[in-house]
Amino acid sequence: MGMTYRDEAVVLRTHKLGEADRIVTMLSRKHGKIRAVAKGVRRTASRFGARLEPFMVADLQLYKGRSLDIIQQAESIGAYGADIVDDYPRFTAATAMVEAADRLTDHDAGLQHYLLLVGALRSLAKAEHAPGLTLDSYLLRALSIAGWAPSFVDCAVTGEAGPGHSAFVVQLGGVVSDAVAPPGAPRLDPGTLGALAALLAGDWPTAEGADERTRAQASGVVAAYTQFHLERGLRSLQHVDRTIA
Repeated sequence: MGMTYRDEAVVLRTHKLGEADRIVTMLSRKHGKIRAVAKGVRRTASRFGARLEPFMVADLQLYKGRSLDIIQQAESIGAYGADIVDDYPRFTAATAMVEAADRLTDHDAGLQHYLLLVGALRSLAKAEHAPGLTLDSYLLRALSIAGWAPSFVDCAVTGEAGPGHSAFVVQLGGVVSDAVAPPGAPRLDPGTLGALAALLAGDWPTAEGADERTRAQASGVVAAYTQFHLERGLRSLQHVDRTIA
């Protein structure tokens, strides 16, 4: 194989380089996370540049560079950007998703991370579910792929079967039995735990059946669990518009 390679990738973020170029950080199907230069894209209303905006999915030809690769061609596969950017709740949810993907992946990230993010962005662009639900489901699944699957039914410490456990301890990995629950551990009602389990499993009828209070409580748990595992919090999470249409 020469110095050129092809891959599909979803754009996570971009930043300016010099007068006309842009550095594009992407999550790819086969090569994990890639940082590459798109040359000349800021000079004109470049079609090439429009395919390399956040939330876009493209089929790329890249040249392997020493520190940064160079994008030679980009053909759009999924133009989700416009439908997401035009809607504030969708935009804030997508921004939190790509920030999480950026933080959870590196150059050896597997295919599962790529497919999960592309599927979530596509769903968001098509407005299949409330943006907050799509985001929460994405975060729980992405953390699970990264090795931090939360438990919402069985005790995360002893494995004692649920349901019936209500103490939820982020640091211990989810719900825990009363025998191991630290004093003052927050308690979650069965409806919230059911909604969280549904979001993790992609059981949309159950997740969408939850009322506003339950959804808000579930979102708080997802945010806390995400912030704990990412050490530095997700900056974009505080801007997420949680209005339920």
